[in-house]
Formats: sequence, C-alpha cells, structure tokens
Amino acid sequence: MKIFVTGGSGFVGSALVRRLLVEGHQVLALARSGSSIQRVRAAGAEPVPGDLAELGRDDSPAPEWLARLREADAVVHVAAHMEFWGPDALFERANQVPTVALHAAAVAAGVRRFVLVSAASVSTGSQRRPVVDESTPEGRPNIAYSRVKLATERALLRAPAGNTELVVLRPPFIWGPGMAALEDMAEAVAAGRFAWIDRGTHTIDFVHVENLVGAVVRALTQGRHQGIYYVTDGTPMSVRDFLTPLLATRGADLSSIRSVPLAVAAPMAAVMDRTARLLRRSSAPPLTNWLVSFAGRDRTYDITAARTELGYEPGTTLEKGLAEMAGA
Repeated sequence: MKIFVTGGSGFVGSALVRRLLVEGHQVLALARSGSSIQRVRAAGAEPVPGDLAELGRDDSPAPEWLARLREADAVVHVAAHMEFWGPDALFERANQVPTVALHAAAVAAGVRRFVLVSAASVSTGSQRRPVVDESTPEGRPNIAYSRVKLATERALLRAPAGNTELVVLRPPFIWGPGMAALEDMAEAVAAGRFAWIDRGTHTIDFVHVENLVGAVVRALTQGRHQGIYYVTDGTPMSVRDFLTPLLATRGADLSSIRSVPLAVAAPMAAVMDRTARLLRRSSAPPLTNWLVSFAGRDRTYDITAARTELGYEPGTTLEKGLAEMAGA
C-alpha cells in the first residue's frame, strides 16, 4: 500500500514510518521544514513538502501538496500540537481545523482509509470510572487539547465519508525511545518539583510507541468504519511502579520523593488551575486538574475491542522497552 503520513518526523510518526517501510509499504510523509524533510528522507520515505497549517483557510486556495493524496491508499494522521495547557481556540486552530480539512480532502481524493491517532485523554476529566471502554461516555475532558481531540473525532464521524473508511485510535501515555516528556520529568525530579499523589499508588495505563504503531498498521486493513479503539500495553500498574524504572533510564532516583494526599492535591490543583486561567497565564501552574486526574485517580482502558476487531496484540513488554531505553 501507499500510505500518506502526517507527523512523520516526530516521536510517534518516525516510528510509524520505519514500521511501514519494514512492512513493505510505500510512504509519503508530509514535512514542513528542511530538517523534517531530511529526517523523512533518511528513514527511506518520500517527503512531501507542506504544512497542515495551510489547511482550512477560507481565504487561501488548497495547497498543492493535497494532490498527492490521490496516490494514497490510506492516510494516517499523527501530527498534532500537544500541550497540557492553553485555550481551546489554540487547539481548534492548530489541530481541529486542519484535521477536518485533511479528512475532507482524503474523501474527495478517494482514499480508502483514514486513520486518526487521537488520545485516550478524551475521557480524562469529569469521567471518573476506573475502567473505561469505547462505550463509556467520555464526559468533559479537563484540558483543551483533549476537549478539542474529542470534538475533532465527533466532527469526522459526522462528516461525509464517501468511500473513505475512518478508524480512530485512542492511546494513553505514550512512552519509548525519543519521548520528549521524559527529559522534562527527569529535570523536575532533579529540581525537587516532582511529588507523588497518595504515594504513587493509583493505577495508570500507557502504551509503548512500537505497540501503538503496530495498532496503526493493523488499522490500515482491519477494524470497522467509524470504529474507535483504545490502545494500550495491556499491563496497567501503579504510577510509582511505572514511572520509577522509566525515569531511572535517565538517571532519576525517585526513592525519596515526597507524597501529597489526594485530599490535599485536588483542591490545591483546582485553585491553581482556575487562578492561572483567570489570569490568562501562558504556562501551566505546578499542579493542575489534569495532573491530579493522571496521577491521583485509577484509570485503565479496556482494549478488548482493539484485540478482537483490529487483531491487536502488544508486542513490546515493559521489561523489553525499559531495557532498550536504558541501553540507548
């Protein structure tokens, strides 16, 4: 198959490009900068110079690179502006508008399948159930990135589909070699800005980048039209048991980290979060509602649907992934 990929030079996208090429597919990867073009070409894919920001502008003609969609059997949309802080309008402009326009262009070009990499955090917020699946109401997400991701999913589900099938994947915390968030977390530990909530005992779910791209490859040919699938490693565990060895791969020692009770952290986060928003702060406060949801509440995603409909099985274990990162 010939696959058109967005975000092909990023953390997830670059891993996806490598996997697709190994699987024998041809890859066209959108690249908006010279460095991105070089990375895509070095991986063995064909770079397509262009920028998603060019899409959805009422006062501008469609960019020329959209014509390359006519060559593609499938589009995998990975690229997204990802921050844990910011107004909804920012993410609507950076993520939702280009995604809706790209999907419409793929439908018009007759692309057979459109795979959207969304986020499990679309159900992080007012939805407090410890285990959720695709039938669980999402509630209201508590950060703009996730609210707009959910709105984007719903916009694509309502959009004319033509002969283009839509598959949506919802990964939680994505980990593996090259993850930028790991360095930030290690710096927070070193600076004394890292703390457990309830001693890190709450359950979290996560997915290794290679497992996620494996699910994407399966979604190219498996899964139902308009199917939504949570994708994880299938091994949920406590925040402490996951983050301690993960951060140890970067030399961070979490053995003496202080702990804050959820009963204290939750109201503190609510006040800090609300105050920062009212003051229109450009950066997040030290403690937010999202952080409390992530580290202070139990959450597991049921991946039965991905297993049965996509034929998905996580291949990279925690032990294997950590060993690769420690040796990097």
